[in-house]
Amino acid sequence: SKLTSLGQLEMTWRSRVHFPPLLVRVLHKSRLRYYGKPEKKLDMPYQAYFEVADGSGMMSMVLWNSLCPEWYPSMKVGTVLLLEQYAIKNSYPFKTQPTPGDSQMKRFAAIEISLNVRDPPTKIRIIPEEMVKPEWGLPEVKYRFITRSELDDLPNNHSCDVIGLVTFVGRAERTRKREHSEDFWLYRWAHAIDGTSDQPFILELFATSQPDVFERIHPMTYLVCTQMRVVRDLTENPSTTVYLTTSNESQVFITGWHKGQPYTKDTKVKNFIQWTKTQNETDQMKKTVIGGYYPFPRPPDNFLKY
Repeated sequence: SKLTSLGQLEMTWRSRVHFPPLLVRVLHKSRLRYYGKPEKKLDMPYQAYFEVADGSGMMSMVLWNSLCPEWYPSMKVGTVLLLEQYAIKNSYPFKTQPTPGDSQMKRFAAIEISLNVRDPPTKIRIIPEEMVKPEWGLPEVKYRFITRSELDDLPNNHSCDVIGLVTFVGRAERTRKREHSEDFWLYRWAHAIDGTSDQPFILELFATSQPDVFERIHPMTYLVCTQMRVVRDLTENPSTTVYLTTSNESQVFITGWHKGQPYTKDTKVKNFIQWTKTQNETDQMKKTVIGGYYPFPRPPDNFLKY
């Protein structure tokens, strides 16, 4: 009875200092960001963004500093949270925006929820899924799964989710975050098939905040990647150079991590599982490859074009 909603917060936040408890579901989760600098003496300079929603709409929520190692691993997509003693701030204008699975959902973009260790010390409680009541009106997590046959018709930068059987995974490679910078992104290439096309999904998988999954992607695992972005080379032949890359809100799951994830109820995921049951495992294993150097997009056939 004492709860507030995201919609009410947006209307009343300027006139309040203390806010009533809030009940929300996590719909998106960003990678963990480290913002430490040598001259700043912060113990745990971490930050993570979440998109949370209730019956009134969706808003960003920011987890700060030492709350990150404590809460980040257990705040999964689909988790229901009860928040008390949080702060409300004007939202940071330059953060990335995930594409919501439900395009009709209202977005409160002007403000964000801030969770801190102090000023005020936020109380966070995770409500187990079996205790979540339908009358709370919390939205379900929705996805935008595509099949490989649908990929060729999608525009550059389109956001989607994919599931496939891994047939190739490359070694981990590094690329500089910025020219002359000492910081690197870690990534690897993978191919995954779903039976709807002769061509695989070509996936550029950057290391998100899931090192346990990133290191264990191997052939014959069922791979789910969410919030992927379509990349097309519009100058060359567009159909041959289409691939998918991870975004700031991508989550990656492999066999052993799927149980209890909200996407297991999705129709396209169920269709993929049915297709895998018709496949001969030995035949598929003969076609799998691991490691090696994978130059992609491929250079032209001859030096003149190059």
